[in-house]
Amino acid sequence: MTDIIASVSGIRGIYGDSLTPQNLIKFSSAFAAYLKIISRKKRIKIALGRDGRMHGDIISDIVINNLLMSGVDVIYLGAVPTPTVQTATEDMKCTGGISVTASHNPQEWNGLKFLNADGTFLDESQVKKFLRIAENGNFQYAGESRFGSLRYDFTWIDRHIEKVLRLKILNIAKIRKRKFKAVVDAVNSSGSVIVPLLLKKLGCKVIELHCNGSGIFPHLPEPVPENLKSLSDAVKENKADFGISVDPDADRLVLITDTGEPFGEENTITAVSNFVLKNYHRKKNKSVTVNLSTTRSVDDIAKKNKAEVYRSPVGEINVVKEMQKRKSVIGGEGSGGVIYPELHYGRDSAIGIALMLNELSDFNGKLSDYKKTLPEYYILKSKIVLKETPDSVLNEVKKQISKDKSLIKIRTDDGLKADFKNYWIHLRKSNTEPIIRIIVEAKSNRDSVDKLRVIEKIIADYNKK
Repeated sequence: MTDIIASVSGIRGIYGDSLTPQNLIKFSSAFAAYLKIISRKKRIKIALGRDGRMHGDIISDIVINNLLMSGVDVIYLGAVPTPTVQTATEDMKCTGGISVTASHNPQEWNGLKFLNADGTFLDESQVKKFLRIAENGNFQYAGESRFGSLRYDFTWIDRHIEKVLRLKILNIAKIRKRKFKAVVDAVNSSGSVIVPLLLKKLGCKVIELHCNGSGIFPHLPEPVPENLKSLSDAVKENKADFGISVDPDADRLVLITDTGEPFGEENTITAVSNFVLKNYHRKKNKSVTVNLSTTRSVDDIAKKNKAEVYRSPVGEINVVKEMQKRKSVIGGEGSGGVIYPELHYGRDSAIGIALMLNELSDFNGKLSDYKKTLPEYYILKSKIVLKETPDSVLNEVKKQISKDKSLIKIRTDDGLKADFKNYWIHLRKSNTEPIIRIIVEAKSNRDSVDKLRVIEKIIADYNKK
């Protein structure tokens, strides 16, 4: 049996292996205890929704019933996106929230994402406290007269959409005037309802490709180009303006252009940042926050809009905390995660769609042509299995790259991030495997390949010692 994966993204495991009834009870009991401690309340309220994947209802039932026996009042939202659970948790003034999801992991996985009262994920220090409670065990359960109550509220997809449509920055009439045609691939999960419905309210003709809500994934669920061939083909066959793909819990937005080619995950946050920054009404305090692995094109767009760029370690809550610190008006991650604080502090494909369609409406052309107007960079990703400790490998790479005269700065708060004049590299150690993940970005594919090979050789040579 493998160990369950626990991090700032919650817990994840494989059905019948690490994801067992015992673990679900252990971690949901610990979360209830954690919330009671930090809120100083004996009676607490949790909003809970699931991502729509197959067997998610069984997982939800186990967690809900355990919370009820822990004396927790539960509001069940049904199969909804994680950002919808975040929105509901904050708006209903719950003590916390739980999204039953394994994000972009394959079919055999599921898990739990834990939320604070404001709908944000637990940060690293909060996770440590929560995990200590989980490991200590000895949970207290309620007597019969003190069981929690269960309420069903299946209105939150509609409420989420309405919150998006009310945002002042959007020109809904302009979007509707374009009468876009869109193909949607929601991998039959929690985006199956919200994405087509939002698009229709924005005046789009919608072709639903994988939106039956069955929870049976038609392909590997991570929305990367190699998994989106059916979407690309459908866009071309239907002569659509674009294709939209979301992951199972619908927090990431990925686009396919009218030519059937990937728009690029990194381009999503770049385009959305451009729209928000150019429409932000204040001259002061205009900034965008992204993580250390996000494309440098965001810096180019920010400079054009006379805005600052701030970067955080990878992870949604890390981006959110930096956004809050800097009062950034837009932010997110290059994986297609858009965070717009006027709506809520969380990655949200719904707001990403609305902002992206408004930007494309302003452009008044095709998505494939719009892509050509964005700064062009090439990102490559790799990973290397280690023989030495990750920290010693990172120190060796740092030592070697410091000789490069084009080096601008180095950060070590999330692995090793090094910015050079014409490229950057980011090395991150895995928390679960003996590997180093490498990301390189440069202005040409050839330069990216060359720089990646240099880093790989440094690590390979060090491994041989």
